[in-house]
Amino acid sequence: MIPVYGQTVDGATRCVHYHSAEDIVAIKFACCGRYYPCFECHAADVTHPAAQWPKSHWSEKAILCGACQSELTITTYKEVSACPHCAAAFNDGCRLHAHLYFEVPAVSS
Repeated sequence: MIPVYGQTVDGATRCVHYHSAEDIVAIKFACCGRYYPCFECHAADVTHPAAQWPKSHWSEKAILCGACQSELTITTYKEVSACPHCAAAFNDGCRLHAHLYFEVPAVSS
């Protein structure tokens, strides 16, 4: 089993900050290589700032499905709303925080 750090409340990677039925994703932070359920858990656990995954590294396995323990690449995660291995639904609201974890490509005008 892959360790998930932070204030987890169950084995499906839910935490004290986000714990709905669909909050089953942990993210490997680019700065430390450790899985956390959310940015708040990371901030409470370490003294270094969080780093975003650069787009050039989105092929890395950095997403953990808490339902089946499958690791997904960032690219795959960004393209789906449920785990492609077990079909467990992911919280679509997590997209609101994507800029905290993943580089936001510059918009050209």
